[in-house]
Amino acid sequence: MSVDLYARALEVLPGGVSRNTVLRSPHPLYVDHGSGCRVTDIEGVERIDFANNMASLIHGHAHPAIVAAVTEQLRKGTAFTLATETEVRFAEHLIGRNESFEMLRFVNSGTEAVMGSLKAARAFTGRAKIAKVEGAYHGLYDYAEVSQTASPANWGSADAPTGVPVAYGTPPAVLEDVVIIPFNDPDRAIAILNENRGQLACVLLDLMPHRVGLCPATPEFVTALREWTENDGSLLVLDEVITFRSAYGGAQELYDLRPDLTALGKLIGGGFPVGAIVGRREVMDVLNPLADRVLFPHSGTFSANPVTMTAGLAAMELFDRAAIARVNALAKQAIDGIEEAIARTGVRACVTGGGSMFRVHLKKRPPQDYREAFLTAEEAKRLGVLVDHLLDEGLLMINTCSATISTAMTETEIESLVAAMESGFSKLV
Repeated sequence: MSVDLYARALEVLPGGVSRNTVLRSPHPLYVDHGSGCRVTDIEGVERIDFANNMASLIHGHAHPAIVAAVTEQLRKGTAFTLATETEVRFAEHLIGRNESFEMLRFVNSGTEAVMGSLKAARAFTGRAKIAKVEGAYHGLYDYAEVSQTASPANWGSADAPTGVPVAYGTPPAVLEDVVIIPFNDPDRAIAILNENRGQLACVLLDLMPHRVGLCPATPEFVTALREWTENDGSLLVLDEVITFRSAYGGAQELYDLRPDLTALGKLIGGGFPVGAIVGRREVMDVLNPLADRVLFPHSGTFSANPVTMTAGLAAMELFDRAAIARVNALAKQAIDGIEEAIARTGVRACVTGGGSMFRVHLKKRPPQDYREAFLTAEEAKRLGVLVDHLLDEGLLMINTCSATISTAMTETEIESLVAAMESGFSKLV
């Protein structure tokens, strides 16, 4: 079954996979089908899905309304060299969710949305450099991925973090144009930015970056970056590919924040690949193909394809304020329950998160930045034991022991998670 399938995969796929996150020892799990908040693998084992395809499935699997809408569209066609009404309707819906959203351009992934946002910032400002938070994941783009895998061996001083490439062969010039700042440390961050005044196209920020520890940005940190960019003439670009699920208008709504550009992805596709660049009309106009001088020519064969647009619109219409309040409340219930389990077992652990996402750390205190969140070898080993235990108990988690809540879940699934966490903690005491 899975072992045989993986042997075949090793012959045709590097490492036997197309995405590293599905790797498990001794082999990946292969899905047969999913329904609601549960997935069943090809061996017939059913598990509650708290991973939800890395936070992209806000309604779980095979939601009837999304399936019906997509099925109808499939009969009409999947992609055209023509525009569609659904593209316009979906853009109107997304723009209607946030006052800072004035214009929008659809792309095909969160990576592409971040890439396009950075290129738009450069086109608008005429500057080359960008700044980003140490450890933050923003997809595959050379500039956006710098220092997402930094370690104590190479990350340098906290006062001047070293730009560390992810991929072997990254051009040195890339590192010269990326400024690394610490998360949730406004004094250090502003000092570093001041050294690059007048050179930055933008500061790229995730308000609750997963790899940095899934800890929300402090209001002081966000305000400092917003004020600095405004005074500098650079842009504030938010990566809300994951955090857009946090509130009706995204996590920025919780900070009363108006960024210049926002990159979207994941849940807005209704289960299909998607991305979107959205923001101020003046900035977005660099993408305008009708301008006398087009500063950022852009196109994409599958951008705004009608299948994704149809699924995304159906999903986001279902994800209204009531649905958001409900999944956020379930996440809060899970966090409270896990913290109580930590107290009962006496395990060295803590929980971070916000909205409908959370992460369990095998650390005494919640980390506030990437360096505090960084896993030692012993912590990584213990975390692996916990994640494997949860899998054996029928719970599928993101491999950092992070979870996302879908609208398909109820208090029953939350109770199952808390109970499995407690029995897992008992193994680690």
